[in-house]
Order: sequence, then C-alpha cells, then structure tokens
Amino acid sequence: MTKHNFKIGSAIAAILVLMFLVNGCKISYSFTGASISPAVKTVFVDYFANRARVVNPMLSQNFSEAMKDKFVNESGLSMGRDQGDLEFSGEITGYDVRPLSIQQNGTTGKDFASMNRLTITVKVVFTNNKDHTQDFNTTFTAYYDWESTQSLNSVESTAVEVIVAQLVDDIFNKSVANW
Repeated sequence: MTKHNFKIGSAIAAILVLMFLVNGCKISYSFTGASISPAVKTVFVDYFANRARVVNPMLSQNFSEAMKDKFVNESGLSMGRDQGDLEFSGEITGYDVRPLSIQQNGTTGKDFASMNRLTITVKVVFTNNKDHTQDFNTTFTAYYDWESTQSLNSVESTAVEVIVAQLVDDIFNKSVANW
C-alpha cells in the first residue's frame, strides 16, 4: 500500500466515523423556538367550551382550531384523534368588554370612554404524557384595545383574531418553547 492510498483510506475512515457519530446524536431544533423531545410524536387539542358570561358563538371553534393549526404547523407533530403525547384541554372563562380610559367632555362635562378593551381569558390544562414534570394548569389572558368611536361590532372579528393568536402563542411558548 502506498503512502497516498493510506492517507485516502484514513480520510475515508475518519469521515465514516464522523458520520456515524452525527447520525447517533439527535438534536431537536426548530425556527419557532420549540424544544420538543424526539419521543413526542402526537398532540391532541380538546374542544375548548365557552363558559364565559358573554358568549361569542364562534370563539370556541376558532380557538380550538387555531391551537390545532399552531401545533401541527409549527411543531411538526401529528394530530391525535382522542389522545396524544401532548394534550391540551380547558375552557374559555372570560369574554369581557370594558372602558379603558375615561375622559370628560369639555362641552357637556359628562364622562365618556375614549378607549375600550376586549379581554379573553382561557383556562388551559396541559399534559405531557412523556414528561409529567412539564404539565400545567394555567389561565391565559390577552386583550385588544380600540377607540370608542368604533362599536364592538365593527372591531370584534379583528379583535378576536388578534387575541386568539396571542393566546395560542403564549400557550405554545409555555408548553413547548419552555419560555
């Protein structure tokens, strides 16, 4: 065997060892910041019933579907039919509209709200069937503010969409991004 052949053979052997080592290691990384164990393959999102005093008829469906979409699209997990390695259940507990800032009308002297706030609260029970130390039972709240010159009816669909996105992001971050 010549010196040249020995160097090539050594290089190939080194590359094979390196490939073996790299294949043997599993690193979980995603651009969403999710840190999900390779053992976790499925997620199940139960229907979040609306138990708030004021009920938006589409909120339960929209919230539940937004949760499913977020976890399937951004975690790479498959959706389980009635259970999963990660499970989410809970209920919508609050849907409240309140005046945010009160001002006095200079002409009439009467108080009026210059801004209003829609707040949605969701109670979430998270179960990680692969690592129960990560389980939680937490309430999440998000809100949307708007000028009082607009009615709730004119801003409600946008407000709900923004709030649901924020709630789902917060739940995603707490459950799989470890924030």
